[in-house]
Amino acid sequence: MDIPNLNPQTPVTNLSSTPVSKPTLVILIVLALSMGFWGSRLFGGSKNSIAKIAQNALITNPETLTDSSQVEVGKLYGNLSKAFKDTATGTIEKGSINGEGTHILNRAGGASQRASLTSSVVDLDLFVSKKVEVKGETNASNKTSWLLDVGTIKIIE
Repeated sequence: MDIPNLNPQTPVTNLSSTPVSKPTLVILIVLALSMGFWGSRLFGGSKNSIAKIAQNALITNPETLTDSSQVEVGKLYGNLSKAFKDTATGTIEKGSINGEGTHILNRAGGASQRASLTSSVVDLDLFVSKKVEVKGETNASNKTSWLLDVGTIKIIE
């Protein structure tokens, strides 16, 4: 049974059923992708915020340091592109615990609280005999209680 059209105006056609030609669709996709790409390059935020911090001298590239007298209290040295979850505070000394690590972090609580340190980012020799806060990743070890790969280091005193 047909339902009669009681509306005196002309019926509206369904616009979603009009076909879009393939060249038009390809052009729209290319435009959308290129706008997204160039928009992220021109208005990206994460790289700009790291650059601003570096310009304010809060971050120092450890490769530019040649002498331990160049390190300053309160500055952060190392890699900030990664967030490190493990943190420890203490005084760094040269040496290893049972052959693990290149340096030792002496923490409050005595010999049982010491940590073995390694780092491929920061030259730990520049921070020997300084009280520091280190951030990094814990690595598995059978020879020492805590083996920490240092990512960032900050001199406290």
